[in-house]
Amino acid sequence: MTFRHRFDPTTLREYDIRGIVGKTLGPEDAHAIGRTFASLVARAGGRRLVIGHDGRLSSPSLEHVLVEGAMASGMAVQRIGCGPTPMLYFAAIALGADAAVMVTGSHNPPDYNGFKMVRANRPFFGAQIRELGRLSAAGDVIPHRSGTVRDVDIRPAYVTRLLRDQGSGPRPLKVVWDNANSAAGDVLSMLVARLPGTHHILNGDIDGHFPAHHPDPTIPANMRQLAAAVRAEKADIGLAFDGDADRLGVVDETGTIIWADQLLVLLARDVLRTRPGATIIADVKASQILFDEIARAGGTPLMWKSGHSPIKTRMAETDAPLAGEMSGHFFFADHWYGFDDALYAAVRVLEMVSHLKTPLSALRTALPARVSTPELRFDCPESRKFAVIAEVAARLEKTGATVCAIDGVRVSTPDGWWLLRASNTQAALTARAEGTTGTALARLQAELCAQLAQSGIAAPDFTGAGND
Repeated sequence: MTFRHRFDPTTLREYDIRGIVGKTLGPEDAHAIGRTFASLVARAGGRRLVIGHDGRLSSPSLEHVLVEGAMASGMAVQRIGCGPTPMLYFAAIALGADAAVMVTGSHNPPDYNGFKMVRANRPFFGAQIRELGRLSAAGDVIPHRSGTVRDVDIRPAYVTRLLRDQGSGPRPLKVVWDNANSAAGDVLSMLVARLPGTHHILNGDIDGHFPAHHPDPTIPANMRQLAAAVRAEKADIGLAFDGDADRLGVVDETGTIIWADQLLVLLARDVLRTRPGATIIADVKASQILFDEIARAGGTPLMWKSGHSPIKTRMAETDAPLAGEMSGHFFFADHWYGFDDALYAAVRVLEMVSHLKTPLSALRTALPARVSTPELRFDCPESRKFAVIAEVAARLEKTGATVCAIDGVRVSTPDGWWLLRASNTQAALTARAEGTTGTALARLQAELCAQLAQSGIAAPDFTGAGND
């Protein structure tokens, strides 16, 4: 039987293949990914493929069909079952696999799902995903071969590795975790049983309905339950995951959110004590304070594109030991493997906090003062989002504005800076602004909104968005 499959074009994203189950994504797509991706692996001389899935309701069935497609291209498939995406990355390394595929909708709503891929322990993204779509549509796959499959429980080895370099700090901590009903649930239970201190887990069951709240710790509303629990328990810190546990959110002992760029300042100082002069990477959404503080701590700051795939690629190119994104992805190549892992980042944060002589809030409040918005995400048609950025960039060029175009447009003025970029995972634009004062921030927001209006896009709601 001749193989050909055409994907809905909206599902072929920059970093993964992702869509709405039953509308733009289904079992036929999962089979085609298995068949085509495995053919690419086989043509490069590989045969060993690791496959895992998250806790979404559609994930087990999509994983089953994905495995069948991969086996039809002769793969020796090792199935690790349900767990966090970073556990898949670890499994690919620990099991010596040639490639790996994770069935996950990440932080998207429950009706979404998708597929993240790695080959030779490197991200498979961008032009590679577009090429996979072309090969599938053309039926350009290797002849049918019979592969094999076996189940592997990698969880104990993963937890042991997470803890291998964990030092015992002088201060035992009281910690609240919000698993957000994510795929990390079982692994998190195993992890906290072996960590020092006292631990309380919220929403520990893996549940694809996400009954407590949406699994995205970058949205303040999703952190309210954790913040309240930290205050009620008089805990030292609260930690939260997204749906596949590659994003980490943090609140201090007062229940106040520590934004990812603020947390990266603290992690960078910690890493730079043993890696002076090292390159530390952050994405274009990060505060200017972060880049200034990295330099002040003796590091080499590097601004780069948002997205876990470009960040990981740039880390490998620059030998950077640490990187982070405003979206809550943290990447350690210092004692780790360079991929984004919320569980490992949490372990490192806890070790750092256990050595502090002050509460975590003291470090947050000691950072230089600026007034900024969080990352604001707002709807924009998939067909328009990149065009809007191009239109804004063209207008800014005519005005002679100071623009960084690494990823979207980041505009610097004496007031501070504002950013507009297209989301690579959703039909949305994202915006952020940071001003020297509240009045300066208002002017930056007005500039951003004016640009959106000229492209016919409704501006995001900045009401109450400013924070120090």
